This record gives sequence, C-alpha cells and structure tokens, in this order.
Amino acid sequence: MEIHYLFGVLVVSFLAVTILFRSKAKKMITDNKVASAPVASTALAAPVDGSPEGADIIVVGAGVAGSALAYTLAKDGRNVHVIERDLTEPDRIVGELLHPAGYLKLVELGLQDCVEDIDAQRVLGYAFFRDGNATKLPYPLQKFASDVAGRSFHNGRFIQRMREKVSSLPNAQLEQGTVNTLLEEDGTVKGVIYKTKTNGQELMKKAYAPLTIICDGCFSNLRRTLCSPKIAVPSCFVGMVLENCKLPFPNHGHVIFADPSLILFYPIGSTEVRCMVDVPGQKIPSVVNGEMTNYLKTVVASQLPPELYGPFIRAIEKGNIRSHPNRSMPAVPYPTPGALLLGDALNMRHPLTGAGMTVALCDIVILRNLLKPLQDLHDASSICKYLESFYTLRMPVAFTINMIAGAMHKVFSGSPDKVRNEMRRVILGYLNLAGVFSAGPISLLSGLSPQPLIDVVVHLFAGTIYAVFSLIAPFPSPNCIWILACVIFDACRIIFPIVKAECCKFSLQQWFQLITRQIPI
Repeated sequence: MEIHYLFGVLVVSFLAVTILFRSKAKKMITDNKVASAPVASTALAAPVDGSPEGADIIVVGAGVAGSALAYTLAKDGRNVHVIERDLTEPDRIVGELLHPAGYLKLVELGLQDCVEDIDAQRVLGYAFFRDGNATKLPYPLQKFASDVAGRSFHNGRFIQRMREKVSSLPNAQLEQGTVNTLLEEDGTVKGVIYKTKTNGQELMKKAYAPLTIICDGCFSNLRRTLCSPKIAVPSCFVGMVLENCKLPFPNHGHVIFADPSLILFYPIGSTEVRCMVDVPGQKIPSVVNGEMTNYLKTVVASQLPPELYGPFIRAIEKGNIRSHPNRSMPAVPYPTPGALLLGDALNMRHPLTGAGMTVALCDIVILRNLLKPLQDLHDASSICKYLESFYTLRMPVAFTINMIAGAMHKVFSGSPDKVRNEMRRVILGYLNLAGVFSAGPISLLSGLSPQPLIDVVVHLFAGTIYAVFSLIAPFPSPNCIWILACVIFDACRIIFPIVKAECCKFSLQQWFQLITRQIPI
C-alpha cells in the first residue's frame, strides 16, 4: 500500500515539473502557425473525358477513408470524382472496429448515420485475459453524450452506407474503374489514367483535377510514386465468425494473451462475434490441407475462456476460415504537387488495436479543415507547401496510436523468455491499478486523449516507476535489479525503432514544439 502511495507522489511530481517546463518553454520558442493559405489562381479546370466538368478533386478508392473524404469534400462544395476498383459490397475480416474517437469524427463529418441500420454493436471498452484472470478496461466516456461509444460491424455494410451518402450528393461522381497511373507534368500530378468498362468493353480513360488524393488501401499500387514504402508484415490474422456466442463481457472487445500470440473477439452483429487469431510470421498453416484446422484446435482452443471454447470449435468445423496479412508502414511521403496519400495508402499500423479507421477519420477532419478556406486548388506548388502542415498536425494522434499498436504486438506475441514475461506482468499490473492508470492508456489507444503526446510520455514514465517498485520492492536483490535492467532495455529495444520510423520525417524542434503545445497550463 505504501508503495502505491509513493508511486502516486512521484507521478504527481512529474506532472508538476512538466507544467513548469511548459511555462518556461513558452518564453523560449515562438508558436509556428500553420502556413497561410496560398493565393488562389484564376485558371479554370478544363473539361476532360472521364472527369466531370470542373472536377476539383479526384479521390482514388472508395473504402472507409476514400468514401468519408469524398463525402466531406463534396459537402463543402467541391466537385469530387471518386474512382473505385470494385463498387460491390466488400467482404473483409478487418476494418470492423471503430473506437469512440472515430465515432466522434463520424459525427463531426456528418456520417454518424452510416453505423445505423447495419446491426452495428456498441463497444464500451476492452477485457484482457491472461492466465485465467480477466481485467476489464472501459473507455473513459463519462464526459461524452450517451450515444458516444465504439462501434463494431460488418466492414462491407459500413462502406456501402458511406458510398450511398457520397452518391446522394449532386457534385460527387462515384465511378467504378481501376487507376493504373498518375498523370504527371513537370513533376506535378494533373490527374489519373484508369481502366473502366462501358457496355462490356474495357476503356482507358484520363481524368484531370487540380488535386488527386490516393486512398486505395493497404495494397495500394500507386503509393510507390508518392513515397518510399517500408512495409513490414509481422504476422497474419486468421478470422472466423462465431454465431450465437455470448461474450464474457458484453459490448467489449476481448483480448486473450495466449501463446504464441494474441486472440481477439468482438461483436460484429447481434448474433455474430468475430474471432481473430494472430499467427506470427508471414507463413501460416494451410487452410486447404487441414493444417490450420489442426492448429486452431490443438494450439489455440485450449487457451480460451470456457464460454468461448464451444462456439470457437463449432466455427472451426463450419469452415470459412480466412486470413489477412497484418501490415505496418510509417508515413514518409514525398511532397508531390497535385497529389496526396491518405488512409492505409499513407500509413499502417498493426491491426491488433483496431485503430486504423479512427486514424483515417482523424486525418480526414484535419485535411478538411486545411482545405476549407481554399477557393481554388490550381496553384499546385503552393498547395503542396501548404499541405505539408497536414503531416505535422496528424502526428499527435497517429504517432501515439501507431506506437501503442506496434509495441503491444511485440510485447504480447512470441518470445516466452523470462524478461518478456516480466514486462507483460508489469504492464497488466499497471493497468490493474485502475483510475488514471488504466483510463489514460485506453484513452491513448482509442484516440480520446486530448493531449496524446504528453499523455504517452507521462504513462511511459509512470510505467517505468511502477516497474521499478514492482520488480525490486520491498527488498532489492542483485537478481531483481538485473531483471529490471533487462526489462527496461527490452522496452527500449521495442519502442525506439517504432519512434525512429514514425519520427524520421520531423526535426527535434518540430517535436519539441508539438509536445510543449500540448502541455496543459
């Protein structure tokens, strides 16, 4: 008990020092405001075959990011041409969980009705299971309206509802076609070349607009012209649907800390629960020859809570086992006049935390606010320079969510050694302290934190203090001190590469300013 009191005193002391640092930092640096909007050009967009007359923006892809962006821009009065490879309802096993911050962004964009009439389920938090013990971590939603919560659903139904919203606007054209190439002239993207079908015949068309935004997803074939993608595939998800299954904690996502990796359960309908089994590496047991069935029954099933064992076995026997590679990629785009990357085409994180849609919707709100004051988008060079602030403004939310997703997967998958097990025990022990010690990390994970960069530093510091006391108290021994040193070293080995990959685009001064702006005074 005394340890917890001392732990609290140290955390409060750190916050006081941080606030004092903020007040002094304000005297040392001047606030660099977002660049002023470029002067509008008087040029008019020429009518082009394949593009609606006077199109302001081409959006490539009509998934979650593309559809939400197209609707938002068209609602603001832009003429938007959306080109999507396949307009039939998608059938995917990812993109099914939206955190509360993502729902708030839907409300801000006027898209909250897209989670209605699709049997979407409210999600109120997480439940963690390890060694037969359960920890319930609710979202900190006390300050929000009663409708604010996470949502989980069938990805395809959600996307189709957003596409319907796009099609309802007269200044938005939604067309099925495959974009093969960006049209460039003197280093500036002028539009796209895409393939479409008319009366059963394939046609190649050109579409022009002052700004082209690429939202063609995790398998983007256009991102290589706008960035140097460094894609990692640390694992694969194996997914199934459990029918008529009651979760131990209704309306919560369930995370099972299993061996060799994590298992997720969350509702996607009133009678359906999605199960996702994380399989480390890129090579997974074959579904065709029965290896996967055997793996799920012999390795995975025995580690589940009793309530989930029966429905899990029935889902295996029913079949329809699917897989999806889990990709991560930091956002390191080239500033390219006339073009911009967004969504998974720009930035990916391990889908373990289900935060991809939340990050994309937060990005769309930022981009909408940047574009809103611009009457004309034809001065491509000035627009490109102006939109560089987008990458800075998105970092507080995107960086913290990406770091948590990557670190959480590395900590809780594979490596059954003693040091990693101690790290897992420390993390779960910290979350079990409850109060701010659980609400803070869940706020970061769900995008609800109003000052994510500050909060992540505070909780890393507080977690380190907790690790010191939990590993060496009440009487430190050489062995305990050695384990503590190994835990801290291992944590640094996990976190620093993620930070380096996410931060390489920004200078120390930019990060210093981003952090100090968020310190409350």
